[in-house]
Amino acid sequence: MKRFIILQLSFIGLLFHTAVYAYFWFEEYYPYLRFHGKANFFRNGHILIILIYFVLLFFFASTYGVLKVGYLKPVDIFISEFFSLLFANVISYFQISLMANWVVQVRPIAEVMFIQVVFSIVWVFVCNTCYYKAFPPRDILIIHGERPIDDIVAKFESRREKYQISRSMNISEGMEAVKKEILGGYGAVVLWDIPGTDRNELLKYCYSRSIRVYMMPKISDVLVKGADQLHLFDTPIYLTREYALKIEQRLAKRVLDLVCSSILLVIASPFMLITAIAIKAYDGGPVFYRQVRCTMGRKEFQILKFRSMRVDAEKDGVARLAAKNDSRITPVGKFIRATRIDELPQLLNILRGDMTFIGPRPERPEIIEQYMTEMPEFAFRMKVKAGLAGYAQVYGKYNTTPYDKLKLDLTYIEQYSIWLDLKLMLLTLKILIKPESTEGVDSTQTTAMKDSKEK
Repeated sequence: MKRFIILQLSFIGLLFHTAVYAYFWFEEYYPYLRFHGKANFFRNGHILIILIYFVLLFFFASTYGVLKVGYLKPVDIFISEFFSLLFANVISYFQISLMANWVVQVRPIAEVMFIQVVFSIVWVFVCNTCYYKAFPPRDILIIHGERPIDDIVAKFESRREKYQISRSMNISEGMEAVKKEILGGYGAVVLWDIPGTDRNELLKYCYSRSIRVYMMPKISDVLVKGADQLHLFDTPIYLTREYALKIEQRLAKRVLDLVCSSILLVIASPFMLITAIAIKAYDGGPVFYRQVRCTMGRKEFQILKFRSMRVDAEKDGVARLAAKNDSRITPVGKFIRATRIDELPQLLNILRGDMTFIGPRPERPEIIEQYMTEMPEFAFRMKVKAGLAGYAQVYGKYNTTPYDKLKLDLTYIEQYSIWLDLKLMLLTLKILIKPESTEGVDSTQTTAMKDSKEK
C-alpha cells in the first residue's frame, strides 16, 4: 500500500512535468516547425513526441531516485528531480532542433524548465508532508554485539521523521530474551554486527513472522550477492569467480573510458585553464600535484590532480587524509575541492590506462598498508582498476569509514555491468553539488575503522 501511494504521487508529478512540455510543444515549437515546413503531424505524431518526453523523464527519474519519496531526504529528491528534468529537456531540445535542421529558440525550453523546477519545490514539500503524516516513524529495535553502535544510532536519528529507535539490546542478553523482545510490536528490527550464527537464527525468526529486518552485511554477504546461481544439480549452488570482470566487460569499459574522457577533456579545457591560472597566481607554486597511488593488482602509478594544498602540506613525509577544516588547504583549493575541479586532470590518467571512469578510488601505498593491517579484505577492491568516481563516492561520503567504503566498492565489483557504469556516471553529477560528499575525515576515523571491522 505504501509503495503504491509513493508511485501515485511520483506519477502525478511526472504527468504535470509532461503536461508543461506538451503545452510549450503545441504553443511554441510545433507552430515554428510547421511554419518552416519541417513538420506536419497528425494526432499520433503529437502523441509520440509527448510519449518520448515522458519516457525520457521516467528513465532519468528512476535513475536518480525521484520515485523514492519518503525514502530519501526532501533535498535529495529535489536535486534528483532537477537533474532528471535537465537531461530530459536538453535531449528534447536537441530532438526538436534535429527536426528543424537548425538550432531552435532556447527560451521556450528554458521556460519549461523554470516552471517545472518551481513546481518541483512545492511538490516535493507536499509529497513529503503527506507521506510523513500518513506513515509515522517506524519504531526500531537494534540488536547489537559488543562493538559500539553510536555511528549507526546517529544515522538512524538523522532521519527521525522516518525512524525512531525505541530500544537497543545486546545479543548477550540471551536468544530467548531477544526473541521475546522482537515480538513487542516494533516496526522493524536492526541486526547490527552480531555473530553469524545468531544473525541467521534471528533473520529466519523475523522472516517467519513477517517482521521487517535491517541487517549490516559482512564482506562474505557482499561476495555472495554477486555470485552466479547454477543449476548443475537438484540443489541451488552459488559460484563466486576468481576474476572480477570478464574480458568483454573490460574491453567495453575501456572503449567507454576513451570516448568519455576525450569528450570531457574538450568540454572541461576552459575550466582547467582558469583553474591553473588561479592556482599559479595565488602562491606561485606548481599547478599540478602528482602522487603515487595504486590501481589494479596494487600496481603503482602517478595520479595527477590540481594542487589544492600548500606546497609544504606534507613536509614531514607522513601520508594523511584531508581532515575537516584542514588548514593545509588553500582558498583556491577549498573551491576546487568542493566543486571537484581538482580531479579533472585525472582524465589524462584515464586516457593513459592507469585509471577508469568508474571504480574504487585509488589509495596511496602507505594508507593501503595501514588499512590492510586492520582489514586484510581491503585487497579485494584492487581486483579492478582504480576509478575517477565510484560506487562508494555515489552512495557514501568522503568521510565514510574505510570498512563501509570497502563494502560499497565490493558491491560494485560483484554486480558490475556497463549499465551500472553509465548509471554511476549520471549519479556522480548529483553528488557534485552535495557538500557532505566532500567533507574531510574526522580525527577519530582511523580508530573507528578498527571498531567497524567484522568478526
